[in-house]
Amino acid sequence: MVRPHLPLNALRAFEASARHLSFTRAAIELAVTQAAVSHQVKALEARLGSPLFRRLPRGLSLTDEGQALLPTLREAFDRIAGLLEQFEGGHVREVLNVGAVGTFAVGWLIERLPEFRLANPFVDLRLSTNNNRVDIAAEGLDFAIRFGDGAWHSTEADRLFAAPLSVLCVPEIAARLAEPQDLHGETLLRSYRADEWPSWFAAAGLAAPPVKGPVFDSSRTMVEAALLGVGVALAPPLMFRRQLGAGAIIQPFATTVTNGSYWLTSLKSSTPTPAMRAFRAWILDAARPYAETTDEAS
Repeated sequence: MVRPHLPLNALRAFEASARHLSFTRAAIELAVTQAAVSHQVKALEARLGSPLFRRLPRGLSLTDEGQALLPTLREAFDRIAGLLEQFEGGHVREVLNVGAVGTFAVGWLIERLPEFRLANPFVDLRLSTNNNRVDIAAEGLDFAIRFGDGAWHSTEADRLFAAPLSVLCVPEIAARLAEPQDLHGETLLRSYRADEWPSWFAAAGLAAPPVKGPVFDSSRTMVEAALLGVGVALAPPLMFRRQLGAGAIIQPFATTVTNGSYWLTSLKSSTPTPAMRAFRAWILDAARPYAETTDEAS
């Protein structure tokens, strides 16, 4: 089947004019004259046998035919532009969509991404964050990095490393904490996992007091509250090494408790792409020393 020649210049002139509802502004965008844009649009209208614009005293308006044509053209040009953006160094870069819990993304992953990009320049990584509740299929993700026990329906799960929890607080509060039982007089910040503080107090050999502090959906926001002196957080020190190193927060007790790990998950039904295989191999290798360290501490 012989396909008719597509008048791409005319289609581009129409799309720009339809967005601006002005031949003049379209001409500025396309770096041609207003007369050239008008000529291209008229040629397209003649080819289609339908008017696409109503010429008004002050600008343009789309006809029904123009309104029908515009969405398809806009989507097509956007897709072409998106594909062209993936070319780098003469090769197509493959998009990889990764979702990660915010604590892991900020506390561990982001600082290592330059290393991944250097080793895999063909991958166009797109990173989004979540609070551990994620739908891989609905959100169009190739991978989701989340915290838990690794048992998620219809997913493959590779364990990265454990995330032992410990007490974190500002120095002013830490100065009041000589022993774990001193926490009974402090505001204890909570996550949506109700067993964390009781587990930590049990590891410290104590009964847990009533925990009535504010509830947070991520360790990241909980520690932000702790940094403001709102209360005492129970969070993974590994994810807050910069704040600990700077002395902004203190880990007053060595006691830790492990209630889960970070996992790299993907749909069992997905076919691994080269980008997926590269990311999986890289992150498992990068996580291995941390897995060994946290497993020994658990």
